[in-house]
Amino acid sequence: MPLTDLFIRKLKYSGKPSGDKYSDGRALYLLVRESNKYWRMNYRYEGRHRTLVFGTYPEVSLAEARALCSEAHKLLRAGTDPKPRKKPIAPEPEQNTFGTLALEWLSKMAVTRSEVTQKKSLGWLQHDILPVIGAMPVASIKPRDILAVIQRVEARGAIDSAHRMKQLCGQILRYGVAIGWTERDVTPDLRGALVAIPRTNFAAITEPKHLALLLRSIDAYEGHIVAVSALKLTPLLFVRPGELRAAEWSEFDLDAAEWRIPAAKMKMKTEHMVPLATQAVTILRELYRVTGHGKFVFPSLRTEQACMSENTINAALRSMGFAKDVMTAHGFRASARTILDEVLNERVDLIEHQLAHRVIDPNGRAYNRTAHLPARRLMMQRWADYLDKLRAGADIIPIRPLPGGGQL
Repeated sequence: MPLTDLFIRKLKYSGKPSGDKYSDGRALYLLVRESNKYWRMNYRYEGRHRTLVFGTYPEVSLAEARALCSEAHKLLRAGTDPKPRKKPIAPEPEQNTFGTLALEWLSKMAVTRSEVTQKKSLGWLQHDILPVIGAMPVASIKPRDILAVIQRVEARGAIDSAHRMKQLCGQILRYGVAIGWTERDVTPDLRGALVAIPRTNFAAITEPKHLALLLRSIDAYEGHIVAVSALKLTPLLFVRPGELRAAEWSEFDLDAAEWRIPAAKMKMKTEHMVPLATQAVTILRELYRVTGHGKFVFPSLRTEQACMSENTINAALRSMGFAKDVMTAHGFRASARTILDEVLNERVDLIEHQLAHRVIDPNGRAYNRTAHLPARRLMMQRWADYLDKLRAGADIIPIRPLPGGGQL
C-alpha cells in the first residue's frame, strides 16, 4: 500500500539493527533507523544490484521522493544508470526547488488571502503540482514542465482548475523572480495551450414566482437540521456559500441580531457585518441547541472539527429538482441583488454593502464596513418579510416610485 505523510510522521524505530523498511511501490521505500528516516530505491543495472539514496524525510517530502523515483525509472528505461558517481540524485539542501518556493510563497500569502483560498491552493499543490515539478530547481523549469502538470488536470475534465493551476504556478514563479531564484515566469508562453473556460454566470432564480416555488421546496426539504438550517438561511442572508458554511458561533451575537464575519474569511479581506432579521435569529437559536456546544454553526456530519461540505447546499438543491443550470448556492446572491433592486426598490448602495462589494463614496474613497448599518438592518428585515410572503403564496406587487415621490 502506498505511503502517506500521516503514516510516515507516526512511524517509530523498532530497534531492529538493519532498520525498518516501508515500501511505497516502484522499488521506492523508506528506511527508518534511530537517527533518521531515509528515502531509498533498489534497482538493477548491468546485472548488478544497486541502491539510490534520495535524502531524509521530511527534508525530502513524500511527493519529492516519488518524483525522484519516477525520474530514476525514466533514466533506466533509457539505458542510463540513475546513480551519479559523485553526487546523489536528490537535490542538495541549498538547491532552490519549486516545492520549496511554492510553500514559502503560500506562507507569505496567508496574511492577505482567505483561509478558503489558501486551502484550495495548498490542495492543488499537494495533489497535482508538486508531485510532478516539486523537486525541480526553479531556474530549470520550462513551459513544457508546467504544461505537463495542467494537461493532466485538463484531461480529467477539470478545465477551470487547470487554468487556475497555471495561474497559481505563474504567481509562484513571479515570486521566484522577485527573490532571485529564477529569471522569468514561463507561464505566459502557455497562452492558448489549454481549452478555453466556458464562461457562465452562477445560475440563479430572479423571478419572484419561481423563487416562491424554491422557498416552498426548501420548507418541505427533509434532512439533517444542519443542512436544513443552512438552506433556510442562504436566501435570508445571501452571503457567499463559503462564508456561510465556515461560520463559527463566536462570530454571532444573537441578542444584538448581528453576525460579524472576520476579515480573514472575506474575499475583500475586510470584516463584514450581517444584520440578522428576526426570522434568521429564530433559525439560529434552534440550531444552537444542536451545534452550539461546538465551534462551527454548520459542522460536518463526519467530524465536528470541520465545517459542512461545500457541496451540501448544491446537493440539496439538486435533490429538490433544481438543476445546476437553474439554481446554485451562490445564485441566491444574484436573486437577492435583482429582486431587492427591481422589485423592492431598495437602494443599490445598501444592497452592494450587504453583498460585501466594494462601494465608493462621492470622494472616491471606500465606505467603512459599518456604513449605513441602521438602514441595512431595516432592508434585511424587509427582505425576510418579503420572502415569508412569497413562501406563503401572496401576490407580491412590485413597488415602484412615482414621479412625485409616492409609490405604486
